[in-house]
Amino acid sequence: MPGEAKSTVAELAEPETPGKTVARAVAVAMAVASPIVTLATLLVWAGLPPEWVPRGAVTPQSAVTLTFPAVGAFLVFHRPRLNMAWMMCVGGLAAAISDLAHLLMFRFAADGAMTAAGLMRLPIQLGWAVCGVALAMVLPMYSPDGRLPSRRWRPVLWLGIASVTAVFLRVVLRVPPPAGVTPYPRTIPNPFQVPAVERYAATIDLVGWSGIYTTMALAALCLALRLRHADHAGRRQIGWPLFAFSGYIVFLIVGAFVPALEWPAIAWAAAIPFAMAFAVMRYRLYGIDTVISRAFVAAGLVAVVSAVYFGVGALSGLLFSGFGEVGGIAAALVAGAFFQPLRRTLQRAVDRLLYGATGDPGVLAGRLTQAIRRGDPARALTSVVTVLRDGLAVEGVAVEVSDGEPRYVESGRVGSDPREVPLIWHGERVGRLLVGPPGPRRFPAAHNERVLATLTPYAADVAHAVRMAADLQRSRERILSTREEERRRLRRDLHDGLGQTLSAMAMTINMARLSLKNSPDAADELLRELHTGMGAVTSDIRELVYGLRPPALDDLGLAKAVRDLAGQSSPDTEVEVEVEGDLADLPAAVEVAVYRIVQEALTNIRRHAEASGARIVLQREQAVLRLLIADDGKGLPKARRAGVGLGSMRERAAELGGVCVVGGEPGAGTRVEVMLPVA
Repeated sequence: MPGEAKSTVAELAEPETPGKTVARAVAVAMAVASPIVTLATLLVWAGLPPEWVPRGAVTPQSAVTLTFPAVGAFLVFHRPRLNMAWMMCVGGLAAAISDLAHLLMFRFAADGAMTAAGLMRLPIQLGWAVCGVALAMVLPMYSPDGRLPSRRWRPVLWLGIASVTAVFLRVVLRVPPPAGVTPYPRTIPNPFQVPAVERYAATIDLVGWSGIYTTMALAALCLALRLRHADHAGRRQIGWPLFAFSGYIVFLIVGAFVPALEWPAIAWAAAIPFAMAFAVMRYRLYGIDTVISRAFVAAGLVAVVSAVYFGVGALSGLLFSGFGEVGGIAAALVAGAFFQPLRRTLQRAVDRLLYGATGDPGVLAGRLTQAIRRGDPARALTSVVTVLRDGLAVEGVAVEVSDGEPRYVESGRVGSDPREVPLIWHGERVGRLLVGPPGPRRFPAAHNERVLATLTPYAADVAHAVRMAADLQRSRERILSTREEERRRLRRDLHDGLGQTLSAMAMTINMARLSLKNSPDAADELLRELHTGMGAVTSDIRELVYGLRPPALDDLGLAKAVRDLAGQSSPDTEVEVEVEGDLADLPAAVEVAVYRIVQEALTNIRRHAEASGARIVLQREQAVLRLLIADDGKGLPKARRAGVGLGSMRERAAELGGVCVVGGEPGAGTRVEVMLPVA
């Protein structure tokens, strides 16, 4: 839990004290003593005569002797006051002592020391009782923070202790069976036997073991209730011990009825301390839902594929006797054909089990695609945040589109400190996704990453579409405004400039005609003024024509005109021009747009890029003209706003139904990529 994680860091930062040093030394001693006792147990077992080798000597208790003390000592080393770590050390060492006493009992009996063998009953059952109470009852109820959820759980602990005590006393005080009943050469006596208890043995066993299994189930329920009421980080922390203890309890109970399934319970018991260590120290590093998902999928694959393989093999053997190799090949092929569809089916089923109806990111992507197709870009943003909120099971999701006029669409409440996920479209940041705090779902961590990885590209596409729609709308508005401004400028230039000049020239011609006979010199002066005025008119007309279409396009063609622009760039920047395909029959509007975009880009390179080299690529395809302008300058700043130049380039591309993308990281140069339809 978050508070617990902080206390862990604080404890690690505390200075060393003599008490901590002693605690760590004791924990290490127990961690070392337990495997030594286990090794001694194995040596005693190996030296037993065959007739005295016990049946069922390896139990889940045997598995905890190696893992629990070692992991407990590790936790004590980092957190000396963590009571759960001490339970692991004590419980594991008690299990080791119990196993050693069990084998020593048979060793003494084989050597004829029957009294000593009978005395071993007490440490056997005492170690079993301490191990069972500490590891199977107290430890899960105190996980993962070393405290009970509330005082209401204390009766459950007392039930477990009373049940273990009842079974402990029942076994310690039991009357040994008569000779010939046991599978061993002689009956081991019990110096602690109380014959009066024997008449209640069946009742004590029934009540005691029922109480033990009930307490273990309630301990798992305690963890499950913690999980339900925990926050996002707490769920990930509690999920580890809950998964381990639940699996152990299930296989332990099943193994009591099906002895062949005792080995999974032993494996689960050995894995519990590692789950506890993750819960205490590293629960943020791995998602427990990922472990559960993969475990279930792997187990299902092994079970079903094995069944299919052996089933097909057996059927082939029955139908085609004598062709065992053919049956094996057929079984392998059928099992292989089942593998991938089965894996997908199991993964969807497990995701649905863990995360509910929104468990499959592919299903969410399908929902989002359908919602986007049904609406315009503005409504598509609403669909994005709605589907993402359902899929992530968070309190709110918002999308903010980076635009001249930022657009913000929110579903639910993202809060004051949301998680920010950038929306990238073809290398260009087009907006950001804001994810609010998690809702009341069990395991959102790893699932959220899969949902975000699947749906973020869709959100980026929609954000880009919104930007393009907004750019197109603004472009249309600016086209209309620019066209009216251009008409007004032409009217003003023609009326106020060229019109007045022509009127003045007409008056000069009339005055020259009147003065031609009476004053030839005055007429000659008037004609010289008229010639000068005609030069000014020619210049005005040339400027008007150049404003409508650059003459270089008609004189040189697009490719040579672009090379001419490149040659006029800064002498400090070497510009390389590459042309692919035929540019001869391009529409006039496309030629003008490309020329103006190249002109603006080269101006930006000269003024701002500080580049030593640049490259211009014109590529004509069947229905598309691609333009790339890249430099090796300082790139675009992180905090930048689109200026008039960049806006005009995008607008020129949008006017023709094309796309203009300007990108680049600081220090990595700038790229202007344009795609224009020419069909």
